Amino acid sequence: MQQTHIGENKRENFADFEELFKGVESFMGYLPNAHLTMAEKPELLIAFSNLANTIFQAGGIDLQTKQLIALATSLSSGCKYCQAHTSHGAERAGIDEDKISEILHYNQSDKYSKKEIAVLDLAFAAGKTPNLSTKQHFDNLLNYYSKEARIKKIKDFFKSNKNKNTLNIFNFSNIKDKDYFNNYKLFRKYQEDNLKSQSKGIIKK
Repeated sequence: MQQTHIGENKRENFADFEELFKGVESFMGYLPNAHLTMAEKPELLIAFSNLANTIFQAGGIDLQTKQLIALATSLSSGCKYCQAHTSHGAERAGIDEDKISEILHYNQSDKYSKKEIAVLDLAFAAGKTPNLSTKQHFDNLLNYYSKEARIKKIKDFFKSNKNKNTLNIFNFSNIKDKDYFNNYKLFRKYQEDNLKSQSKGIIKK
């Protein structure tokens, strides 16, 4: 596996995380380089892994739907790195390859149910910027999800995946020269600045 330009250490240098790495491989089919980069700062890898585990182990939404949401937000945000991961994840979850290939035309495809269309309408909108999600999106979800708690899980899932996309784009530059908290502040500022610029664009329209 090709190493990142930031992290210099290889997997064998992070023996304490080997069980975590094996768990990731079991779920994803491989170990992303991002995990080796994050392992340079153990607090970051542990926090990210806990977030991912909470999302994918939570009930209320089946795994295939979660992977479709992940793929939709990756496509909507434009993160090629995440698109590679989430399309592979969708296939591993048992989603037909033809269905995956039609996701950009999901609302016109007979491979997607009305329930999935409702979820993806929200996922694609929020994947661009949370401000694009509307009350109508959530009202439509109520036709298929009887409890608001389940709708919240959907919302939390694509918000978390959106943050993951941004994290991968930002890539924690100079991670070896700055401590974790300074990088986190830079990351949050990047998020806020990006959201402000997108919001201004929406207002202008």
